[in-house]
Amino acid sequence: MSIGPSCQRPRGGAWDHVPVTRSSVLPDAPAHSQASPPSILSALRSPRLLRIELLSGLVVALAMIPEVVSFSVLAGVDPRVGLFTAVIMAITIAIVGGRPAMVSAAAGATALVIAPLVASHGMDHLIAAVLLAGVLQIVLALLGVARLMRFIPRSVMTGFVNALAILIFTAQLPHLFGGDVPWVVLPLLALALALLIVVPRLITVIPAPLITIAVLTVLVVVTGWQVPDVADQGEMPESLPALMIPDVPLTLETLRIIAPYAVGMALVGLMESLLTAKLVDDLTDTHSDKTREAWGQGVANLAAGAFGGMGGCAMIGQTMINVKDGGGRTRLSTLSAGVFLLVLVMLLSDVVGRVPMVALAAVMIMVCVATVDWHSVRPSTLRRMPVSETLVMVVTVVATVATHNLAVGVIAGVLTAIVAFARRVAHLVSIEAVWESDLDGDGTVDVRRYLVHGQLFFASSNDLVYRFDYAGDPEVVIVDLTGADVWDASSVAALDAVRGKYAERGKEARIVGLEGESARRMELLSGHLGS
Repeated sequence: MSIGPSCQRPRGGAWDHVPVTRSSVLPDAPAHSQASPPSILSALRSPRLLRIELLSGLVVALAMIPEVVSFSVLAGVDPRVGLFTAVIMAITIAIVGGRPAMVSAAAGATALVIAPLVASHGMDHLIAAVLLAGVLQIVLALLGVARLMRFIPRSVMTGFVNALAILIFTAQLPHLFGGDVPWVVLPLLALALALLIVVPRLITVIPAPLITIAVLTVLVVVTGWQVPDVADQGEMPESLPALMIPDVPLTLETLRIIAPYAVGMALVGLMESLLTAKLVDDLTDTHSDKTREAWGQGVANLAAGAFGGMGGCAMIGQTMINVKDGGGRTRLSTLSAGVFLLVLVMLLSDVVGRVPMVALAAVMIMVCVATVDWHSVRPSTLRRMPVSETLVMVVTVVATVATHNLAVGVIAGVLTAIVAFARRVAHLVSIEAVWESDLDGDGTVDVRRYLVHGQLFFASSNDLVYRFDYAGDPEVVIVDLTGADVWDASSVAALDAVRGKYAERGKEARIVGLEGESARRMELLSGHLGS
């Protein structure tokens, strides 16, 4: 997928055999088949590829710490809970997930869902909700929820990535501006951005984000500048988590309390994870198993809940760092991100705590620049695109940014696309009236035949009943549906109403021309839908 102004292979050149093409979300994207992602064995067999996967995982782990801590605060839990959730989910999803190189951890979308539960009932009810959400995700996966991804239009996907870039960018602003942020942060930001742009042209062995983080950390430590760092975001863990069972009564009242949050967390988590998986598929031109990814998210949430975690889903920003900046392509990059995160927070917490937030913010800003679908906002593209397509993209972006919830934005975009499609198709039904004679072969009957063309469903058949001349038509009327299809009960009811209005005047309306499913639907429902 092209998520930036250019479309380049991951830095380092080691994955040159994995093509990166323009995404299908772009208007002029050519159709092409997708291969399977490279296996973890391909990385283990090559020292060069192994280096890329491990270093990419390290960069992701560093970038994950402030994000996860922020989401923990948002959910109302101890930052240590979020960090261990990230470790457990990253390691688990690397093994059981369906999209290699995608990173899952404690995420902002699910944090928004569970925050009211934590505030009102505490951690034990939260853990019970996380466990139930994991079970629900597995059930939904077995029911085929991943197949619903095909119903998400291209314009919604475009709005999704653009809104994602805006949310990631705005999340960095508190680290760069404000009363507690010294002026020296801005020159450091300029230096970091310059390094992120220039370093890839000079060095390909080590990812540019890792070099940038290291340079700024050393510079801040040597100069003694007091700037916000990772340690300011919250305390690091000092011991490993233990298996735990939530201390809640096994009653219907407990289920009533946690069920709404569990359902919300399961649906939001699946939606964000499956959309991220599709985004990575397009970016890497590879195909992944969405059903496996869906139940893998459930297993990861069960594992996180079993250790007292807050649950989560795919981390889109960190996934983009892994795939776009680090060049990660296999499960090894995700697994190493979880392992490195555990090592960083347990053994190197003092070192990690000195990393300036401006360095991580600069990395995320470059991710934003790469994530925006610039093609979709060009004036030339907007002039060519139908207004309804542009409206769907804008609704998706606005709803997402307004609620800070990608799932809400996607739902709003899909609903807008459905309405726009229904309105467009509703106007594609035409009715032509022609006169015929001698229907019965004896020269005594004049009939009028109405030729109906188009797709009849609730929107297009709404005014069908008003398209006939009941008073002026002869005793026999033919409604010819050879060029039409009947899709729902609303259309059958409309055709019954037409026949009823002719019958009230002592006339006969014969419906002919239906075949296949349309004929079976008409036969099954006609006369059984009431007045």
